[in-house]
Amino acid sequence: MPDSQNFPFTAIVGQEAMKLALLYNIIIPPIGGVLIRGEKGTAKSTAVRALASLLPERKSVKGCPFRCNFDDPDNFCSLCKERVSSGEELIPDMVRMRVVELPLSATEDRVSGTLDIEHAIRTGKRKFQPGILAEANGNILYVDEVNLLEDHLVDLLLDAAAMGVNYVEREGISFSHPARFLLVGTMNPEEGDLRPQLLDRFGLVVDVTGEGDMQLRKEIIRKRLGFEHNPKEFISSYHESEKKLRECVISAKSLADQIPIDDRTLDIIVAITLRLGVDGHRADLTFIRAAIASAALAGRTFISREDISRAAELSLPHRMYRRPFEEQHNDMKQVESWIMELYQDVS
Repeated sequence: MPDSQNFPFTAIVGQEAMKLALLYNIIIPPIGGVLIRGEKGTAKSTAVRALASLLPERKSVKGCPFRCNFDDPDNFCSLCKERVSSGEELIPDMVRMRVVELPLSATEDRVSGTLDIEHAIRTGKRKFQPGILAEANGNILYVDEVNLLEDHLVDLLLDAAAMGVNYVEREGISFSHPARFLLVGTMNPEEGDLRPQLLDRFGLVVDVTGEGDMQLRKEIIRKRLGFEHNPKEFISSYHESEKKLRECVISAKSLADQIPIDDRTLDIIVAITLRLGVDGHRADLTFIRAAIASAALAGRTFISREDISRAAELSLPHRMYRRPFEEQHNDMKQVESWIMELYQDVS
């Protein structure tokens, strides 16, 4: 059932690139999250929170406070590993993914969790108080105004995102647990830039603006007022569309594994990233994963030129800072022309 507190995802007018970027990440989590940049009042936070009603279930370890992935024993938390070592048979438990918010005011201990040193000294046993990274494991970690996050918290996120593990050590006592999450951030560029190290951790980036079409702008106002007047009735009216999209996303997750990565697609993607001179290989991997997600969401088992174009639009702009052009808009027009040219050459 849709979350009674959130505006329905399918009721959001316009902002198609933002909605697709969020859905692509649900379909293929290794895409690496999404950063949504734009002025206030452009449905950034609304869209992220609305994802709650679309998120699928996943298999976790029953009784685990960190909801470890049942099918990934190599990355169990310390507690689950101890349970296995003691001979206990773990039981799977299906849990719904959710959106976990990281407030800007959070302390380091609130984010990473804390170890009770006195308890350890008194009993000889570790006692760990989970933090936000523990809650985020297997879920979406949402940071509003991510560009205003304090540097030491940014470092925590970078470490956890890089290793997929949260490691806490106090007074020689340590504890670790998986921290594999989808990082979603929103920000207003007018309030400051994002550290390059964190920007690079976002697989996709979307720039959003207010709707310029008069009819669509009127529709936005009507829907928002309708939601505020009677939230329960408004949300109920989108129950079927939310259900349909949720089923579409679940189906796309299964279909994505069946989509072959053909040489033609690889040739085009590698040629584009080489021409742009992007650093490393993260861009290539994100590019291809986004193209697969686009095809899967459309219900296809092959990657089309349109899929490649959509993936380029979302995965490349924030990695083009060393490009030999001046305007991002012109850059993407150039990329689109390259895609058309390359697609014809390898057809």
